[in-house]
Amino acid sequence: MPQVMEFKLPDLGEGLTEAEIVRWLVAVGDVVAIDQPVVEVETAKAMVEVPCPYGGVVTARFGEEGQELPVGAPLITVAVGAGAAEPPEAESAGSGNVLVGYGTDHSRPARRRRVRPVTADVSAPVAPVAPVAPVAPVAPVGSAAAAVAAPPAAQAGPVPVISPLVRKLARDNGVDLRALRGSGPEGLILRADVETALRAPESAPAASVCAPAAPKAAAAAQGERIALKGVRGAVAEKLSRSRREIPDATCWVDADATELMAARAAMNAVDGPKISVLALLARICTAALARYPELNSTVDLAAGEIVRLPAVHLGFAAQTERGLMVPVVRDAQGRDAQSLSAEFARLTELARAGKLAPADLTGGTFTLNNYGVFGVDGSTPIINHPEAAMLGVGRIVPKPWVHDGELAVRKVVQLSLTFDHRVCDGGTAGGFLRYVADCVESPAVLLRSL
Repeated sequence: MPQVMEFKLPDLGEGLTEAEIVRWLVAVGDVVAIDQPVVEVETAKAMVEVPCPYGGVVTARFGEEGQELPVGAPLITVAVGAGAAEPPEAESAGSGNVLVGYGTDHSRPARRRRVRPVTADVSAPVAPVAPVAPVAPVAPVGSAAAAVAAPPAAQAGPVPVISPLVRKLARDNGVDLRALRGSGPEGLILRADVETALRAPESAPAASVCAPAAPKAAAAAQGERIALKGVRGAVAEKLSRSRREIPDATCWVDADATELMAARAAMNAVDGPKISVLALLARICTAALARYPELNSTVDLAAGEIVRLPAVHLGFAAQTERGLMVPVVRDAQGRDAQSLSAEFARLTELARAGKLAPADLTGGTFTLNNYGVFGVDGSTPIINHPEAAMLGVGRIVPKPWVHDGELAVRKVVQLSLTFDHRVCDGGTAGGFLRYVADCVESPAVLLRSL
């Protein structure tokens, strides 16, 4: 007799308590291997593929795409053991691994094949929410116009939609997907079906698919409401906490970056990996923090202590489609400019692809914020709690500058330091910023500390 195993949403680490289902990777009736990813979820920090520690046949799914589930809520149930049509390598005990990037073995290729759903001798899973049943196939419709012909009764289980973007389009415009009949294969709802439903009131006022339009129009008159969740919610919470707890102050200085840019050009003129400006500034930061360790610290309010940290885990701001993220370069103090440049490029690519692990976004001790990429000269950033300081870098632009006693056009950059006034006074902050500016103006200064 097969045994039904319930797999719950695991603890994704770093204090995360919930996740939103972005995309199901398996369906009811599919055969899954041990550690095969079964669902893609979005947390407040990253997109994560969640693997199942059991091998067997999926008997139920819990939750629809776009729905938020708390940690510990059921995700799927899997029938394992004799008669469950499981893969040869599957074991009823499971692997114990639950999260991609945290020790799970993905050496075996994921397999997905349709088998008959297991019904005989399988006990119904006990769960706080009802499992999502497989959707009965719907005969293909000849054109998208048929999408407005709603079936007499609402569909049971998840609605087959081609992508989460189509589901969001329907939700934002008050279209009930259960009232649509998709024109795709087996009744799959396409974007054209939703758009046809949105146009339906113009030609068919009696159509029921847009019944929520009136309440939506009333809500629109009061302004658009956007939920503070996911990345935006996490950013809002962290910035608010920083403002509540940290008495911050900012100092800034203009620096002549002409020599730094010339040094970078000379480095990149030879064969080998190219060095980014951000990597050079990061190398200067780590040297400055070695001189002023007060700024690489955090405040333990419970103990009433300032904790100076031994390693520099350097965060850097990266703008992505999901919002602002701050990936962290571990042990930056031990890396040279070439290694820093490669790590910045790797983490930025992962951030833009939405593939950063939660561990890549936590544990920073100091942040470097290059807001010059937005075309601005200066800023007074909010400290990335629980860190003690952030260095901001504006755009590097030609400006009139007194050089060697004469007026000249030089490449000038504004540097700003926002710091926690509890960990140091203005003298320390000013000394740190002045050292950074000296290294920018004369990179040879940095050689003294190497």
